[in-house]
Amino acid sequence: MIVFKIKITFYAGKAIKNNGVSRLNMSKVVVIGDGLVSSSTLEEAAYQLNIEKPIEVKKFEWYSNVSLDEFRTYIKLIETRGPENVEIPKGILKELETADYLLVHYAPISRQMIESAKQLKLIGTCRGGMEHVNLKACDEKEIPVIHVIRNAEPVADFTIGLMYAETRNTARSHHHIMKGEWTNTFANDSYKTTLSNLKVGIFGLGHISKLVIKRLNALGIEVLLHSQHTNSEKLKREGLKAEIVDLEVLFEESDIVSLHARVTPKNTNIVNQGLINLMKPSSYLINTARPELLNKGDLIDALKNRRIAGAALDVFWVEPIDPNDEILTLDNVTLTSHIAGDTVDAIPRSPYLLSKVINSFLKTGISDMLVNFK
Repeated sequence: MIVFKIKITFYAGKAIKNNGVSRLNMSKVVVIGDGLVSSSTLEEAAYQLNIEKPIEVKKFEWYSNVSLDEFRTYIKLIETRGPENVEIPKGILKELETADYLLVHYAPISRQMIESAKQLKLIGTCRGGMEHVNLKACDEKEIPVIHVIRNAEPVADFTIGLMYAETRNTARSHHHIMKGEWTNTFANDSYKTTLSNLKVGIFGLGHISKLVIKRLNALGIEVLLHSQHTNSEKLKREGLKAEIVDLEVLFEESDIVSLHARVTPKNTNIVNQGLINLMKPSSYLINTARPELLNKGDLIDALKNRRIAGAALDVFWVEPIDPNDEILTLDNVTLTSHIAGDTVDAIPRSPYLLSKVINSFLKTGISDMLVNFK
């Protein structure tokens, strides 16, 4: 938990639109819509901010007019290349010179954008991942960045679902039936058991994994946790029951390992042959986080040679997956097309959640959703 000293004075009052008020007496909010969250929704959320002056909003778009499939290619691009290597909205640098706040969903927040913003007080993004934001530049200018995990509940639910699907062959059986085959035997037959008999290891502690742990606790399942950002006392205060262990112990003792860490230069490909070889032959690997945490070649090798019982993946190194990808030839893996967070309400309503989180931060100077200054 971080207490942030805000440099300006705020009051908890309802923001109003510009009705002839002088620009000098306005707070300027720049919003950037995209193919998933419209600029109009971000604009409405901006007007819900409780800030020190009446609000004016300047709207921009980042690939808002493309198909959903095409926009997903831009999502993958920014997740892999970062904000410095993708196109930014035209004309935004000029508007940022006098902006007080910047609200986005997936749009890039590059160093050039941040350095052009002479009076920016806060940045808000309505998603959990931060690949699209140059946090180092934000830190250098002491600009707080607030985010929200807009699909934490859906991803947590989906993660538990993948545990059941992979350990009990739900999707695999469906696939065979749809091909006209009545199959009762699977690669993990010698290990099949109920989830309550298994020990689940969680790698990384964030909003999503906390929800996964809560669900596992409710199911009476033993949980191991590896995280450098918590301790037993903090877990207890949050109502979470998990034993904190070293990373190697997590992989050695867990029957299911679920990945939830952020990708950093330090942990890219951290789940490689060394850790996978520590796993039991009866164990499973689940990834609904980021593919870069996992060494693809080492995973495929372990699955082909039955060194682990199986894996379930919702994220991939190349999306959409190549039809000739070797992973599609395996009979001990469950694959879903990056849909863990897709529900009808999670993403479209995320700007309103963001405005609530920002308002709380502006009032208290404290937020679990403050990304930087840690």
